[in-house]
Amino acid sequence: MKTRCPAAPLGLVLFGLLLLDGSVLFQTYAVDVEVKDASNITCLYAKWMMNISITYESESNGFKKTAFTLPEQLTYDGSSCGNDTKGPVLAIEFGKDHSWVISFTKTADTYQGSISFTYNTNDTELFPDAKKKGLITISANYPERPVQLNTVFSCNDVDFIEDDNVRQDFWNVSLQVFLEDGFRSSNKTLCDQVTVPTATVPTTTVPSTTTEPNDTTSSPSPTLPPEENPATGKYSVVNGTAACLLATMALQLNISQKEPLIINFNPNTTSARGSCGATSAVLELKDKNNRVVFVFAARAQNAERYYLREVNITVAESTNETLFAGNRSLNYWDTSRGSSYMCRREETLVVAPGYKINIFDLKIQPFDVEDGQFSQAEDCIFDVDNFFVPIMVGAALAGLVFLVLMAYFVGRKTHRNAGYEQF
Repeated sequence: MKTRCPAAPLGLVLFGLLLLDGSVLFQTYAVDVEVKDASNITCLYAKWMMNISITYESESNGFKKTAFTLPEQLTYDGSSCGNDTKGPVLAIEFGKDHSWVISFTKTADTYQGSISFTYNTNDTELFPDAKKKGLITISANYPERPVQLNTVFSCNDVDFIEDDNVRQDFWNVSLQVFLEDGFRSSNKTLCDQVTVPTATVPTTTVPSTTTEPNDTTSSPSPTLPPEENPATGKYSVVNGTAACLLATMALQLNISQKEPLIINFNPNTTSARGSCGATSAVLELKDKNNRVVFVFAARAQNAERYYLREVNITVAESTNETLFAGNRSLNYWDTSRGSSYMCRREETLVVAPGYKINIFDLKIQPFDVEDGQFSQAEDCIFDVDNFFVPIMVGAALAGLVFLVLMAYFVGRKTHRNAGYEQF
């Protein structure tokens, strides 16, 4: 077996930008791999970008989420072109006993992959306080539907598979297995096509894949800036049967990475999910292919206060590009435990250069929610008041000193005048 990795020694392309002493994360990973047989003929070609997020139970009996991309150091032991009874296999190992393996099978006309992803909760960097220790494996099919032989499976939009508590996001996918004579096909099977149903199910349409005769693909119309502010939505995260996180907000993304891009989240099409723990909480809002993840944490030096520590943004700008930015060192919305945070005025969160979030009519409580109701709110107006208090106190003291001095000089002058008259 030979693995050709034209862009990097380990088949991994890393485009990274670390700013503010490493506090801002803005990076994208791409896998670019060819698996060849002993005759140097390609049997598998794969190129994609990928994020993995896992929800796990912590030692405090709460649930936390860890999210990561494939690291820089990868090994491909176990990858092969297969044989007469077994199809090609791409095996990736990384970190502390984590592995991601996709095995392919074919019929007379199609091929399909089966993913086996194993993660190790003994890895304290990814799972610092996991209650269950050891290796956990999940399986899923990808692509979701069989792909026509002698075509390249192509998916530029964000595509995902989700099994229990593991979600795998893929985009900019280009994949072909069982290549004829080792050459990639010029035909494509797209992931985002829809077929018209047969007469037996006249009221529904089902997603499917169709074969494209050439490399041209249509792109959606560019997103135009909304003319109005976003609508306000109400969101919650449920732990068991009770809400553990409450949020009300109007959410707008402002991205100027290239052309200005403004995206309003629509509460009617936005879904919310997340997790709640003793010291951290996660709120994920997703509207179509656009997603924002808020991560809250208790302060290390004062557990009686919490703040917004991290934000991740994923935007499917077009069929050709997905934008991602994150910041793990934020310091917004500092609030006392047992209270909610409220801000009626517009707030702007700077996540990374060219990535901002505009938030209106905000009220949020990620900890200590009781009976599904917000607790007493700490208003952001106090942040402004606190800024002016020292100035007002200083001005008052200066005025008092001025009055004392004036009284002194007036009194002294009066005393001197009275003395002259007596003389």
